[in-house]
Amino acid sequence: MMKCALVTGGSRGIGSAICQRLADDKKYHILINYQANQEAAEKTLEEVVKKGATGEIIKFNVSDSEEVKTALTAWQEANPEAVVEVIVNNAGITRDGLFMWMSHEDWSNVINTSLNGFFNVTNFFIQKMLRNKYGRIVNMVSVSGVKGTPGQTNYSAAKGAVVAATKALAQEVAKRNITVNAVAPGFIRTDMTGALDEKELVKMIPVNRFGEAEEVADLVGFLTSSKAGYITGEVININGGIYS
Repeated sequence: MMKCALVTGGSRGIGSAICQRLADDKKYHILINYQANQEAAEKTLEEVVKKGATGEIIKFNVSDSEEVKTALTAWQEANPEAVVEVIVNNAGITRDGLFMWMSHEDWSNVINTSLNGFFNVTNFFIQKMLRNKYGRIVNMVSVSGVKGTPGQTNYSAAKGAVVAATKALAQEVAKRNITVNAVAPGFIRTDMTGALDEKELVKMIPVNRFGEAEEVADLVGFLTSSKAGYITGEVININGGIYS
């Protein structure tokens, strides 16, 4: 039996760091999901292999339910002995702007990626996890989904909805030894935050710096481990003290 961990949006940034952190444990075959940047996905896979783990790349758009179902069904049929024990719902996009000028497309795309993406991927595997009586689900949310961020009403709504879904699903599946938690990063140094004015923003962060993707990955690594079996339905902030 091949035990697997699936990381959506695993090609870059926090997602890539999570793939590499899970590879450190050499417990799982790492499934690196990506939508567009194949080169980055291949680079992440190289890093996973360097760490002595195994992995593969799997392409699908998390927001497209049929594409998700088709890709994951094909993978499962090609790997009948494989069991996905860990799901990290990391894929997400931002389309920032004031709500009064926000287009329906920018609203829908952000909601579909974070919220529907969580449903499409998790729903595919949840019955299998219940039958196996084991699973670790980690949903990457955001400080925006916990306290709300002006200019990100769509992103805050999407991540806030995933927070609520995390708490509800955790209660449904807890008796089967499946944990469901959310991780809410603040300002983390990645491509997504590269255009931000870091010198100005650190003034509002008590620890006086941006976080690193590897720090977030270490937290996810713990939550996906057997050591975290008594933690479920939680939203764990990792933001340098912005919101605590």
